[in-house]
Amino acid sequence: MQIIKNIKQMQVLSRKLRTQAKTIGFVPTMGALHEGHLSLVRRSKKENTATIISIFVNPAQFGPKEDFEKYPRDLKGDFKKLSGLKVDAVFIPDSKEMYPEGTCLLASSPCEAGQRSGTAVRFSASINVGHIGEILCGASRPGHFNGVATVVAKLFNIVIPDRAYFGQKDFQQTVIIKKLVTDLNFDIDIVVCPTVREADGLAMSSRNSYLNNKQRKSSAILYGALKYGEGLIRKGMDNREAVRKEMQTLIKSEPLAKIEYIEIIRPETLEKMKKIKPPAVICIAVKIGPTRLIDNVII
Repeated sequence: MQIIKNIKQMQVLSRKLRTQAKTIGFVPTMGALHEGHLSLVRRSKKENTATIISIFVNPAQFGPKEDFEKYPRDLKGDFKKLSGLKVDAVFIPDSKEMYPEGTCLLASSPCEAGQRSGTAVRFSASINVGHIGEILCGASRPGHFNGVATVVAKLFNIVIPDRAYFGQKDFQQTVIIKKLVTDLNFDIDIVVCPTVREADGLAMSSRNSYLNNKQRKSSAILYGALKYGEGLIRKGMDNREAVRKEMQTLIKSEPLAKIEYIEIIRPETLEKMKKIKPPAVICIAVKIGPTRLIDNVII
């Protein structure tokens, strides 16, 4: 397993793999790897002759008051997990490598980091994904999906994969990345893999480590509410507001839970459905204590 920190070295390896007629599967991550990430790696290894993982906590997708500094990091543990899966390479650039001359793409505050550090701010190119990045999670995290799209586009240009793997838990992100690939003509297949869950249904996430024992027990309400809403729809309830109100009542029964949104949307466009007609996706964002959690089910 090669560990690569330099963009040019990563590009050299990618070209070498291509000259060997190998197909490249790519799993971009922010590290603190859990079974959800590892399931993507296993899928890539099944479908490709080479698999590359990136670990990069991307400052461009964090707002000024978000958790960039405290986001879970465990490179030693990540390497141990990945070496057991025999991946070909792990790409671990730092912010200066990805955003030269100052990390200047913090979500909702362009160039703040470069200004704060006093470095020259020259990296200013970014991708604006438009309205699709301003709804759902984007409503409370302005600039977040522009930061995601920018770093994903950079990583695609560096690794040049045949296929890239993402988890369904971040459903809005998967739709935006598919649109990015289509709009900018990347020759890459985007593979969305099922959400991996804990025994009580909680979607695996690196941010779950923020939860204390009491909060962790309370967090099961997310999946419980999703399955409840799904059941109502499968039984014939097709009024969006009626389903949302039922789910709201259930979530509010958990004292530690604070609802950010519950929406029922079209899977291709993320548009709200007034009258529910499958295929549909129920998406929720809920704070358990200070920790923001997201999840969804596809119907």
